Amino acid sequence: MAKQNVAEQFVDILARAGVERLYGVVGDSLNPVVDAVRRHSGVEWIQVRHEETAAFAAGAEAQVTGKLAACAGSCGPGNLHLINGLYDAHRSAAPVLALASQIPSSEIGLGYFQETHPDQLFRECSHYSELISSPKQMPRLLHTAIQNAVGRSGVSVVSLPGDVASAPAPDKPVETALVTARPTVRPGDAELDALVRLIDDADKVTLFCGSGTAGAHAEVMEFAGRIKSPVGHALRGKEHIQYDNPYDVGMSGLLGYGAAYEATHECDLLILLGTDFPYNAFLPDDVKIAQVDVRPEHLGRRSKLDLAVWGDVRETLRCLIPRVRVKDSRRFLDRMLKKHADALEGVVKAYTRKVEKHVPLHPEYVASVLDELAADDAVFTVDTGMCNVWAARYLTPNGRRRVIGSFSHGSMANALPMAIGAQFTDRRRQVVSMSGDGGFSMLMGDFLTLVQYDLPVKVVLFNNSSLGMVELEMLVAGLPSYGTTNKNPDFAAVARACGAHGVRVEKPRQLAGALKDAFRHKGPALVDVVTDPNALSIPPKISAEMVTGFALSASKIVLDGGVGRMLQLARSNLRNVPRP
Repeated sequence: MAKQNVAEQFVDILARAGVERLYGVVGDSLNPVVDAVRRHSGVEWIQVRHEETAAFAAGAEAQVTGKLAACAGSCGPGNLHLINGLYDAHRSAAPVLALASQIPSSEIGLGYFQETHPDQLFRECSHYSELISSPKQMPRLLHTAIQNAVGRSGVSVVSLPGDVASAPAPDKPVETALVTARPTVRPGDAELDALVRLIDDADKVTLFCGSGTAGAHAEVMEFAGRIKSPVGHALRGKEHIQYDNPYDVGMSGLLGYGAAYEATHECDLLILLGTDFPYNAFLPDDVKIAQVDVRPEHLGRRSKLDLAVWGDVRETLRCLIPRVRVKDSRRFLDRMLKKHADALEGVVKAYTRKVEKHVPLHPEYVASVLDELAADDAVFTVDTGMCNVWAARYLTPNGRRRVIGSFSHGSMANALPMAIGAQFTDRRRQVVSMSGDGGFSMLMGDFLTLVQYDLPVKVVLFNNSSLGMVELEMLVAGLPSYGTTNKNPDFAAVARACGAHGVRVEKPRQLAGALKDAFRHKGPALVDVVTDPNALSIPPKISAEMVTGFALSASKIVLDGGVGRMLQLARSNLRNVPRP
C-alpha cells in the first residue's frame, strides 16, 4: 500500500469529522489537497467561481446541518477571498474549517510571489488560526482546529504550504477522538435561585429571544405561559420562536414591528434569552435585565445586567419552569398583545392596497406571495439590505422553514452563495435565494455554479435598480441619495443565457404564475421581479435626529411597512384576551 502524503491524511481527517464537501477554487499550492479529494470517496470538491462564495456556502451548510463544513483557498489572493464569508460564519456561530494554502515553506518571510500570512490574517474571524510548517504537526493541529470550530461554534483556519501538503505523512499519526457535537450547559444553583427571585418579585416580565432559543421553542412557550410574559424576538430568533406563539409581540430593532419595543421597555424585568442583539439603543436602561446565554462572552456586552446566567436556554428553562411561581395576572401580557395587534392593523394596508395595479410591484406584495407559495420546509437565504426587511416582515416561520442571512456580519451578496451551500445538503428540499439586484450582481458569477451542478435553487430577485438600504441610510442622515442607482440588464435573459430557467415579472398579475413555474422547474431558476424603488422601511421607534433627516431629504416620501400573515397570528392571540 502506497504511503499517504499530508494532503491525503488531511482529507481523511476531514471525512472522519463528518465533512462531505470542500468548497473552493483550485490552484497552485492547493492542488495537492484537491487531488487528494479527487481520489477520496467520502469528500466532494465543489468548484465555485469565487472563494468568497465558498466560505458563504460552507457557513450556510453548517447552519442548516449543525455539522462541520469546510472551504479552501489557494495561496495569497485565493485564500484572502475567503475572509468575508468566514467573518460571517464566525459571527453566525457556524462551525467551519477553512484551509488557507500557503506558498512554499522555504520562502515564507522572503517576499515571495503571492506571499501573505493567513495564519495572522484570519485570527480576528476565527477561534483558531495556525500554520502547519512540518508534516509531524498536521494530525494534531488539524484535530485541534476541528475541536475549536465544533466545540466553540465558529471558524478555524489551517494554513498549509503546498510543499508540506505533498510531503509524506508521519508513519504513525495520532488518532484522537474528534468532537462532533456540543454539550448542554446547566447554570449553577446559585444563579438559578437568583433568577427565580427576580422573576417572582417582578409583576411584569418580558422575554426577548434570539438564535440561542433554537430547539427550545416548547420550553419558552411553557415558561412564558407560567409567568404570563410577552415574547419578543430579534431577527435571528424569528424562525425559532415566532411560530405557534400565543405570546408573540413581534420584533425589535431596525427591522422591527409590532409591540416588542414597548414590551421590553414597559416591563419590570427583561430576560434576554440566547440573543446577542447588537442594537443597544433599542434596549431599555431603566428596567432590571437578566441574560441567559451559552456563550459567556455575550453576557452583559450590550446592556447593564442585574443577573448574568451562563447556560443553554433550553436547559436553563427546564430548570426554571418548576421553580418559578405561577403568575395569575395577564394584565401586562394582554395589554401588549392588544398593542401588537393594533400596530399590525395599522400597517397591513401597505401590501394589500391596489397591489394588482401598482407598477413597479410593491416588494411587500412580492414577499407576501412568495411566503404563500413557498414550501413548508423551504430554506430561505436572504440578502442584506431591504431583502432583510421583507424577510423579517413577510416570511412566516412554522418550525420547519429556515431563514439564513448575514444577520450579524451584514455583508452584501450573501444570499446566492448561501443558497448553494444549503441546496447541497439536500437537493430535494426547496431553497429560495431572496436576492437584491445589488447583492446578486456582486457575486453573479456563481449563478454559473448552480448551472454547473444543476442545483435547483430558485433565485427571487427584488430588482429595484438601486441600493435601497443605503438610500435609506442617507435619508436618515439628511443626505440626498448619491451613487445608489444601478443600471441593470434583464437578469432573466442573463439566466437563460447561462442555461437556467429565467422569467421577468413587471406586472402584479404575472407574479404568482412566474413563481409557480420556477418552483416546478427541476433545475436552477431566476425570477427577476421589477420592484418599486420608493418602497422603504423605518424602525418602529425613531429618534428626533432621524425625523430631522427624513424631513430634509424625504418629506414627500411616504414610508409604510407591512407585516404579512403575522397579523393573522396577532388577531388569533387576541381571542385569549378578556373583553372589558
